[in-house]
Amino acid sequence: MDITPLMSTRYKIKVSYDGTNYSGWQVQPKHRTVQGELERLLAEMTDTKHVRVESSGRTDTGVHARAQVAHFDLPKSVTPKYFMRGLNAQLDRDIRITSLEQVPDEFHARFSAVGKEYRYFIYNGLVVPPTKRLYRLQEGRKLDVERMRAAAALLVGEHDFAPFAANRKVPIKSTVRTIHSFYVRKHGADITLEVQGNGFLYKMVRGLAGFLIHVGMGRLEPESALDILEHGKRTAKVQTAQPHGLFLWKVFY
Repeated sequence: MDITPLMSTRYKIKVSYDGTNYSGWQVQPKHRTVQGELERLLAEMTDTKHVRVESSGRTDTGVHARAQVAHFDLPKSVTPKYFMRGLNAQLDRDIRITSLEQVPDEFHARFSAVGKEYRYFIYNGLVVPPTKRLYRLQEGRKLDVERMRAAAALLVGEHDFAPFAANRKVPIKSTVRTIHSFYVRKHGADITLEVQGNGFLYKMVRGLAGFLIHVGMGRLEPESALDILEHGKRTAKVQTAQPHGLFLWKVFY
């Protein structure tokens, strides 16, 4: 019997979302997730049983994204401009599709990516403005930004970042990653950590943020970054910062 393969068209989207009310990106039974909302709506709009949305990577509960990238395949072609408008009209306002385009079948949101940028936002003051409370880690104790910058500089390069990651109990090929740049910027009470790399381990950015915060407090010396990397295992020196200060900022292709 001659079986003709089903044809489909691949689309790439950029997604911006406020992760406050979601249990992360990945679909989970009985939990509201960003992936779950997108897949449900895509299936409804295309009258398809299921549309799988593949992202550049997962974000955890409470983590936000300025420009998450994902792709999906549809059985019929659509006009990107109007289809994106239809998606945004039906999604809750804490998820927005900011771009939608047709791409070659070879494109993969995760495997085609060559790097990412994350930003972690800290409010270094006693009273966080209400408009920032969901998007900043509040730290009332004064942070020494110069010490934090010195520590961040020591983390740039190729290292085994296992000591800064959380153990998901899932085998991975390697815990070696390369950080291309790591900046600590201060504007008034706002401190922003900007880190770019070729990839990041599970909760690695939040581990880096927690470490830099302790350096800024004077609890750890900047040079302890090298000791932690050399030790090779997670210790109490590295604390995981809270999720709501973290944004997936950009994905590079």
